Amino acid sequence: MEIIVTGRHLEITDAIKKFATDKVSKLPRYYDRVQRISVIAAKKDRAYDVELIVDVEHHEDFVTHVSGDDLYAIIDLAVDKAERQLTDFKERTRNRKHPDGARH
Repeated sequence: MEIIVTGRHLEITDAIKKFATDKVSKLPRYYDRVQRISVIAAKKDRAYDVELIVDVEHHEDFVTHVSGDDLYAIIDLAVDKAERQLTDFKERTRNRKHPDGARH
């Protein structure tokens, strides 16, 4: 799995890169077909925007956007949103295979 951390109008320090990498590296735990995760941090005026793009096999990318004042906090929130998207998707695919809930 590939993890890319980039910045727009913002220098990505080693601390930010390590924090983001540590957080997003847990996402394959929720869906095992994750191929690439891109974290794009941007600075707009006095606020930060984080876009998290999770590329998975056989599906369109999962994208989350979060804005706020604290870069570390919004990276956390973006990862939480991505976790929810991946678990919901996994549940939908699981339920589609077994619509009655019974496993044979």
